[in-house]
Amino acid sequence: MLVLAGIAVIVAGFLLRFNPLLVVAVSALVTGLAAGLDPLAILAAFGKAFNANRFVSAIYIVLPVIGLLERHGLQERARGAIATLKGATVGRLLIGYLLFRQITAALGLTSIAGPAQSVRPLVAPMAEAAAERQGVPPGGDAIPAMAAATDNIGLFFGEDIFIAIGSILLMKGVLEGYGITIQPLHLSLWAIPSALAALLIHGGRLWWLDRRLARAR
Repeated sequence: MLVLAGIAVIVAGFLLRFNPLLVVAVSALVTGLAAGLDPLAILAAFGKAFNANRFVSAIYIVLPVIGLLERHGLQERARGAIATLKGATVGRLLIGYLLFRQITAALGLTSIAGPAQSVRPLVAPMAEAAAERQGVPPGGDAIPAMAAATDNIGLFFGEDIFIAIGSILLMKGVLEGYGITIQPLHLSLWAIPSALAALLIHGGRLWWLDRRLARAR
């Protein structure tokens, strides 16, 4: 029962608005002591957990680099690059990005792009520049929102094709809990039709967006 004291620490810490990292660390310390672990064993558990999940912190290394690049004009260069391409439209640009996102996610490269890594610094500014060429006034959230939605759809329906992704293993575990045995490869293969349908449906939405912008000019 005492090992649940860590939950009380978390609740109290968040209610008192202490630093979340400090609250979680103290909660883990309290839980470990309540479970009869000595401080060195708790510290070893911390180190083991950090080492096993160190890839999660990689994004926090990338973010300052992206912020520095934005400060030195990354978004402006992205907008300028799309302005030099003849025939570039917001729909065509995002369809290409959707295809890229689905293919890379299907290969397990889920972190190669994302809202922080690629949408905010590159894709959204390029889409806005293309939209302005199609007569859309600057500003507004519709085009950046469509760029972010394209990223999410490409990732969501593409990653299930990769056999070693967590969602595949989660589905296998849940199905086995209900007595349904299925191999991860079969789940991956059945994810392909869903990914193709998502590509066609969202690609059609982007094509229709181009049509609407052309009629509004």
